[in-house]
Amino acid sequence: MAVLAGCGLIYEYLLSHYAGRVLGVMESAIYTMIGLMIVSMGLGAFAARKISCAFNGFVWLELIIAFLGTTAIIIIASLIAVTQLLPQIIADTFSLPPDALPRGGFFKQLSFLAFNSPYFFGLLLGFFIGMEIPLIAKIREQIHQKHLANNLGTIYGADYIGAGIGAAIWVLFLLTIDISKASALTAALNLVAGFAFIFFYWHQLNWRKLLVCLHALLLVAIIIIYQQGNSWLNQLSNLLYLDKVVYTDKTRYQQLTFTERQMGLEQQPIINFYLNGRLQFSSSDEHIYHNYLVAPALAGSARQQNILIIGGGDGLALRDVLAWEPEKVTLIDLDKELIELFNHPQEKLPASLAKKISRQNQSSLSQGNVELIYSDAFIAIDELLKQHKSFDSIIVDLPDPSHPDLNKLYSVNFYARLKQLLSGDGLIAVQSTSPYHAKDAFISIGKTMKAAEFAHVQQYHDNVPSFGEWGWTIAAKHGESPLSRLSNLDDFQVKQQWLTLPMLIGAFEFSENFYQNKKEIPINYLGNHTIYQLHQKAWRNQQGLENSYAQ
Repeated sequence: MAVLAGCGLIYEYLLSHYAGRVLGVMESAIYTMIGLMIVSMGLGAFAARKISCAFNGFVWLELIIAFLGTTAIIIIASLIAVTQLLPQIIADTFSLPPDALPRGGFFKQLSFLAFNSPYFFGLLLGFFIGMEIPLIAKIREQIHQKHLANNLGTIYGADYIGAGIGAAIWVLFLLTIDISKASALTAALNLVAGFAFIFFYWHQLNWRKLLVCLHALLLVAIIIIYQQGNSWLNQLSNLLYLDKVVYTDKTRYQQLTFTERQMGLEQQPIINFYLNGRLQFSSSDEHIYHNYLVAPALAGSARQQNILIIGGGDGLALRDVLAWEPEKVTLIDLDKELIELFNHPQEKLPASLAKKISRQNQSSLSQGNVELIYSDAFIAIDELLKQHKSFDSIIVDLPDPSHPDLNKLYSVNFYARLKQLLSGDGLIAVQSTSPYHAKDAFISIGKTMKAAEFAHVQQYHDNVPSFGEWGWTIAAKHGESPLSRLSNLDDFQVKQQWLTLPMLIGAFEFSENFYQNKKEIPINYLGNHTIYQLHQKAWRNQQGLENSYAQ
C-alpha cells in the first residue's frame, strides 16, 4: 500500500506538471488536477464495492493503472498534435488560402478537448487508484481476519507514509529526468505489485495465464517507452512548430527548443529559441528587442561601469551591455543549465547551431568582466544588498509573467529592493510584455514600479516582428526623468544596430486614450498575483478562451 500510494501521488504530479506545460497555467492546472483526482478517487472507492472477487480485481486494477500511467502523456501529446495539424492538412488537401484555415467551430472544440485531455486521464487514473484501498482492505480481512479498525489503521498509515515518500522521490529525482521516463518508472512499480500479487495468490485467481501474458506485454511496452518515450514526445511536439526543430532538451525548470528556417543559399538561416513552447527570441530581429531594452537605460545613466542584469541567460542583453565597455557586469539567472548551454554551446548543441549561437551572443557569457550568479533573483538581490552593492544601471530581462513563480519578480517588493541597488543617477529598464496584446499587464507593471517609489517611471514601445507590438518600462531613482535625459543627448554614445535616438524618443508616445483606464488597473503587491492574472487573461483571450478582453 505504501508503494502504491507513492505511485498515486506521483501520477498526480506527473499529470499536473504536463497539464501546466500544455495549458500554460501551471498553478491552476496543479490545483484542478489534484482536486479532480481526489474526487475521482472517492468515486473509485465507492465503485470498488461492486467487485465481487477482490483478488482478481486487484490484479486487473494494477494492470490498468500501469497501462494508463505509462501511456497517458504520450496519448495526450498525440491528441494535441493531431488536432493542431488537422486544419493545415485539410487546407493543403483542398488548397485553401491561409486566411481560410479551419480553426473555429468543430476544430476549435476538438483543440479544446485535446488540450484539456490531461484532466480526463487524471479522472481515469484517480478513479482506479481510489479502488486500491477498499480492495486491499477486503483482501487483508480475508487472509488475516484482522479487526476492521486495525486493518484500516495499518492501510492508511502505510498510505500516508508512502505518499510522503513518493513526493520526496518526485522532487529529488523524477523532476530531474524526462517526463516519459518518470511515468514509465512509476508504472513499473504498479506492474511489480501486480506480478507479486499473482505469485503469492496464484490459486485465488482466474485467467492466470492471460494475466501473466498481459503483465509481460506491458512490461515490454514500459521498457520501450522508457527508452523511446522522450524521443516520441519531442517528435510530437516538433510537429507543432512551423520551422524545422534542430535541437530540444529540458532543464530542471523548462523545456528548450531551437528551430531553424532556411532563407536561401545566400542568407543565414533564422534561429528561433523557445522556452516551454513560447518564443524567447528570433535571430532575425532579437537585436531590435535588445536595443530597446539596453540602450535607453545605459544612455540615460550617468555612468556605465557596473551593470546588473536580471535574467537574460541567453547572453544577448549582456552582449549589448558589453558594447558599452563596462568594468563589470553581474548577471543573475536561476537556470544554470540554460546559461551553460549558451555559454558553451559547442558542448551540447549540434556543431552548426553552436556556431550560430556563439556568433549571435558573441560569447558574451565567457567574458572576464562578467560575473554569473545562478540563483533565484528574488533571493539573490538580498545577498547583493547585504554586500552593499550599487549598480550604475539595471536591466531586467525576465520572461513574461506566465507562471505564478515569476509574479513575485514583477512585484512592488522586488522593484523596491532593486531601487536600493540602483545608484542615485542611474536608470532601470524592465521588459514589460506587449502593450497591445496584454495592455492591462503592461500598465500594471508601470504602476507597480511607481508604487516602489521611483521618482520617475515611463513606458515605451515598438514593433518587434517576431513578437508584434512590445513594451518596456524605464525608471529613475532621482533627478530628471528618463525621457528628459535621453532628449538632452545628441546621439547614443555607442552605435546601435537598429535603434536611433529619434526612434527612441518617439517610442514614448502612445495612442490616444491609451492610459484612460489606468486608475482601475491594480498594482502588483507580493502575494496577490495581479500581473500573473492579468497576463493569463490576455493569453487566454489570444487563445479564444475568454469572451471579451478590453484593449
